[in-house]
Amino acid sequence: MESNELRKVGLKVTHPRMRILALLEQNTPHHHLTAEDIYRQLLDCGDEIGLATVYRVLTQFEAAGLVLKHNFEGGQAVYELDRGAHHDHMVDMDTGKIIEFESAEIEELQRKIAAEHGFELEEHSLVLYVRKKRR
Repeated sequence: MESNELRKVGLKVTHPRMRILALLEQNTPHHHLTAEDIYRQLLDCGDEIGLATVYRVLTQFEAAGLVLKHNFEGGQAVYELDRGAHHDHMVDMDTGKIIEFESAEIEELQRKIAAEHGFELEEHSLVLYVRKKRR
């Protein structure tokens, strides 16, 4: 994402915004970061951007539609770039690991259930809380 993307959503191009955006882009598409993760990575790179600034920029990015914020049960808020493609999540209850997945069958079933109740599905969030099977 370039500085043009920030301007398109009405944000000024600043060093903290560009650095935080770059960190979010560097992480794999299936990686979710807390504000503290981002802050630590910035410190490790020698950037003196405060934690309050990280939170403020993430809030601005969320309002502008650049990032998605998730509040999974039992954990801190995590952020990921909004890449435009819908996906759902599984959270490993033992490790906290977040796994993204897509399922056309689940998506269709959710639309069908909404329709059966007289509704049209506008948007949704599906989070499965899982544990490895015990033998």
